[in-house]
Amino acid sequence: MIKIVGAICILAATTWIGFEFSRQFSERPRQLRQLKTALRSLEAEIMYGHTPLHEATRRLAKQMPNPIALLFSSFSKRLIETDTTASVAWETSLREVWKWTALNKGEFEVLSQFGQTLGKHDRGTQQKQIVLALTHLEREETEARDRQSKYEKMIKSLGVLSGLLLIVLFM
Repeated sequence: MIKIVGAICILAATTWIGFEFSRQFSERPRQLRQLKTALRSLEAEIMYGHTPLHEATRRLAKQMPNPIALLFSSFSKRLIETDTTASVAWETSLREVWKWTALNKGEFEVLSQFGQTLGKHDRGTQQKQIVLALTHLEREETEARDRQSKYEKMIKSLGVLSGLLLIVLFM
């Protein structure tokens, strides 16, 4: 009886670990889509609403789910509460929130480069920078979806199979 309970615990633990690792593969494309939506909304706020940057990002933070909302909320607060440039506030917010995202270094570089242009140009140039960032994020999303389709199911299966292997070895 104890062996059966132990085997069930081992199988449950390794399955859970496999599902947790595979979640990273599904979270990344979802967060990239949310980020692209946020940047499109920011573009609309800047171009057509003539909304100040801190106000536009505060509104975005209310509309988006976490961790994307945390990024824009932190950025908006830094613009209002500290005497800093938009690019420094963006970089600081990005580094602060990054640990809660499922995004990779490539996306960090794209967002960091985008942040270097925030608040430094007129609306037309800012729109071009947003479109450029969106193009790069689109490429990253395609790559993320490819990786998800390749590895997500394999990681889940590996969790279950490694549990079964441990059970066989311990029995």
